[in-house]
Amino acid sequence: MTRVKKGVNALKRRRSILKKTKGFRHGRSTKERQAKEALLHAGASAFAHRKDKKGDKRREWQVRINAAVRPHGMAYSKFMGAMKKKGILVDRKILADLAHKHPQTFERLVKSL
Repeated sequence: MTRVKKGVNALKRRRSILKKTKGFRHGRSTKERQAKEALLHAGASAFAHRKDKKGDKRREWQVRINAAVRPHGMAYSKFMGAMKKKGILVDRKILADLAHKHPQTFERLVKSL
């Protein structure tokens, strides 16, 4: 039986790891062992930050809504409380979009509360 040499597979793995770490600083982009470890850490951060992104967006929407209701003499919390009490179930993403792109429509909504 012929022996199996693993040079081709090792090169392929090394090439793929180093391709993924292109642009990393110092030895993390050129040394296989450091690159592999950097990729593991980068993957963990990417996973965590994908989850964080949802909260970041929600905070951004809250800030936009708050900025839009302030000129009407309302605070964000009072506005959201009034919306819930009236039974207007529009999510923050849509409200922020209305406040940003369609201020007249948003103003009518605020006046209806």
